[in-house]
Amino acid sequence: MLAASDPEALPTAAAALAAGRIVGLPTETVYGLAVLPLAEPLAAVIAAKRRPPDKGIALLLDGIDQVSGLVVVPAVARELASRFWPGPLTLVLPLREGVALPDSLTGATGCLGVRVPDHPVPRALARRLGPLAVTSANVSGRPEATTAGELLASVGASLAVVIDAGPIAGGGIASSVVSVGRDGSLTLLRSGAVDIAALRSSGAEPS
Repeated sequence: MLAASDPEALPTAAAALAAGRIVGLPTETVYGLAVLPLAEPLAAVIAAKRRPPDKGIALLLDGIDQVSGLVVVPAVARELASRFWPGPLTLVLPLREGVALPDSLTGATGCLGVRVPDHPVPRALARRLGPLAVTSANVSGRPEATTAGELLASVGASLAVVIDAGPIAGGGIASSVVSVGRDGSLTLLRSGAVDIAALRSSGAEPS
């Protein structure tokens, strides 16, 4: 386990990710399990969580341009991103025509969840390596980890590196999830850290 303030934390985590390993890291909502969005690392993180492979895993980004070649980004999605990113809002966007991604990312829906987190650790790693597939650091169905100790107790045996940034200030509330259709239509898929009233006040009202 490496402290987030340790100068070796990011290089060590980046090397582990590039080698296809799982890294435990903080976000502003909960601790997460990060891998590169490739078939073998995705299979490993799904096995570590003991979760169904068809639920989909969101990508954490340093900026929306990192996935602009993969997904359609309607104007309303850019509006939501400009208001709530970096922050705890996941946008589920349709894949561009001809783009094929592993079902473990998309849940076989033809859509991809993306988010720019309000935490320097995942953003710095995404800046170095590209988008990271990140899922909550817990066995499926059990409480999400808000400390590095909870992360280790839950799935520690599966991890190559853990970055410890202390307890999560957000109190373990997961991101809100909004699906954006090609036509700009919105559907609230999960209530979370961004209040529905704040989404409505942005001029974008999910159904």
